Amino acid sequence: MEVLQAIMTRRSVRNFKSDEIGQETVEKLLRAAMQAPSAHNKQPWHFIVINDRQILNQIADFHPYAKMLYQAPLAIAVCGDLGLENNDRYLALDCAAATQNILLAAHGLGLGAVWIGVYPREQRIKKLKILLDLPLHCIPVSLVAVGVPLKTAEPVDRFNPDRIHNNVW
Repeated sequence: MEVLQAIMTRRSVRNFKSDEIGQETVEKLLRAAMQAPSAHNKQPWHFIVINDRQILNQIADFHPYAKMLYQAPLAIAVCGDLGLENNDRYLALDCAAATQNILLAAHGLGLGAVWIGVYPREQRIKKLKILLDLPLHCIPVSLVAVGVPLKTAEPVDRFNPDRIHNNVW
């Protein structure tokens, strides 16, 4: 799939078939994530691949916007490592870029995916840190639910010229 086509046709998918996602596909998603740009090229991320049904369900139990994890066969937690960042507070931005790469890669591979926000919600961060046994220096920034889509949504053109300003506001 051509890059602009992937960007223009990617949609958030919240309903999945129960098909498992193979290790080779997971590695492709993680390779795409790790190609993301990062401030000073610090690459301050770690990824937790979650395919344990109990863990997926526990996340869905406490996270108000993660109910799709009750049926998704896989989620990837994108975590920022405070020890790897440059003290310039770009950790969340770096992890956001990695998250977007996962979403685009999933779409390009014919999978569905949706971004589930964790950071900066303290309660979500705390519960996910405990559940995933994260070290103190790692912060969960986002989750990406991944699976074979139950149905495909039509692309939506979100271009809005009213949001474009040239040179100054």
